[in-house]
Amino acid sequence: MHNDYFWHEAYGDYPVVGVTWNQAKAFAAWRTLYKNANQKKRNRQFVNSFRLPSEAEWEYAARGGIQGGDFPWGGPYTKNDRGCFLANFKPLRGDYAADQALYTVEANSYEPNGFNLYNMAGNVAEWVDSSYEAASYDYNSTMNPLVNDKTNFRKVTRGGSWKDVAYFLEVSSRNYEYADSARSYIGFRTVQDYMGTDITLNQNFGDAR
Repeated sequence: MHNDYFWHEAYGDYPVVGVTWNQAKAFAAWRTLYKNANQKKRNRQFVNSFRLPSEAEWEYAARGGIQGGDFPWGGPYTKNDRGCFLANFKPLRGDYAADQALYTVEANSYEPNGFNLYNMAGNVAEWVDSSYEAASYDYNSTMNPLVNDKTNFRKVTRGGSWKDVAYFLEVSSRNYEYADSARSYIGFRTVQDYMGTDITLNQNFGDAR
């Protein structure tokens, strides 16, 4: 796996790993430039920038519309009613293969959450844009809950991974790694600001005369 993961097509649907926080940020910037270059060629409107989610955005997405659940599927258990594990992590007393996965699995494995997002718990932990500060919840703003201190090189990771126990899979659990560190259990996903869509369904409704 170490020799093949980054180039062999057998791993084409697996999550990215071995990427630092800085590299993830650079990829998001490159993806924006690449996409908008294509948009310009086609004479289409530019897209919003791709970026890492804030910690608050990530948790909102992970919950999938469930307000009080421990996990993206609600919880509080890591197995379904048939006794099957619901994520890729280190279950039981450290039996990595008990959930049918020894390390990472395909990005669309297991069931998605209520927002149709896969692996918001387990498989690989994910970088977010926020810096890690244990007391950050005490002073962040509800208008802008992003805590990103350029002098703090500890960056938040969320979601837990294939090598973590169930605690780190909980949607409220926080962990961190240093921005220049690449790990076999940390990846990322990008987001964009949502600007809304044109309202067309009811455009002829209630003609005012």
